[in-house]
Parts: sequence; C-alpha cells; structure tokens
Amino acid sequence: MIAGNKKDKKQETLVMDTSEVGRALTRIAHEILERNKGTQNLALVGIRTGGVHLAHRLVRRIQDIERAQVPIGELDITLYRDDLASRKDQPVLRKTTVPFNISDLIVVLVDDVLFTGRTVRAAMDGLIDLGRPAEIQLAVLVDRGHRQLPIKANYIGKNIPTSVEEIVQVYLEEEGEEDRVVILKE
Repeated sequence: MIAGNKKDKKQETLVMDTSEVGRALTRIAHEILERNKGTQNLALVGIRTGGVHLAHRLVRRIQDIERAQVPIGELDITLYRDDLASRKDQPVLRKTTVPFNISDLIVVLVDDVLFTGRTVRAAMDGLIDLGRPAEIQLAVLVDRGHRQLPIKANYIGKNIPTSVEEIVQVYLEEEGEEDRVVILKE
C-alpha cells in the first residue's frame, strides 16, 4: 500500500520484479541487435526520465554483447507535448543531450511505459528537430495499450493489459527504488 490518507491509498499489484525487468532489457538488447544486424549506424535516445535510465542500461548490455560503442542521448519532450496549454502547473524543463548528429542513423527511442502514444509522438517531433534519422524505432519496458495515436513499439519488455483508470508505475534503482513494475488501483 502507498502511504497517505484513506482517500489516497492505492492497491499495488506487482507485475514485474527485479529479475524480470533485467531479463526483459537483455532480450530487448538482443532484439535490437538482431533487427539492425549489429551496431552500425545505431544510436539510442532515452525519453526523460525513466526512458533515459533504461536507454543507458540497454547501451551497456549492447556493448557487453557486441563489444562496440553505441551513441546515447537524452531527450526532454516537455515543450513538444500537446497538452501544454491545458496544464495548470508550469512544466519543468530538463536537459536534452544528444551529443551526436542523428541524421542517417537508426535511432531507437527508449521509454518506460507506452500508453496513449502522445509522449512518443512528442519525442519524434523533438528528434526531427535535431536531424533526419534514417529510421526511428521504439523500445519500451511496458506496453499497456489504450493508444490514441497510431504508434506501435518495435521492442516490448512486457505487454500488460490495463484499464484506463489503472496506473502503471515503473520503479528503477537509478531513482533509489528496487527495480519493479506495479499496477496501482484505487
């Protein structure tokens, strides 16, 4: 249970534990290498914030497998969101760091959860502002469905059917938590 008053309590259901998260990332790394026939012209870009941590892990796994360096970047999509005007709170801008030219590269966007597809659409807009990749692929740890845009992941750690009311929360060690994925319900 999550602490808080009675109204804020949510039931937490574990759907991926630490070892399942690790296995999913290792499998995704192998799938990326297989589909792209190695690391040539390959780069990974993580979507802030959870996607950044996962992208760094995938790059380490790919480097362990292939013994080759893969460029990695970090993308903040805040200003590309389509709900900026309707938000009450001021958006928090974070740093975008893509220290290489993405033009003509196969760029694998990495995120933690794929839901409506709006975050990925914003990320693609952000990438296109940086150059013209040869191809954009998408890797996600969790695909929970409920797409509002025609976006599909190329690499999926786990498909988790959910209701729209449920919340899928990814906890990562980089954020001081034990790696796990949970569904939160009222």
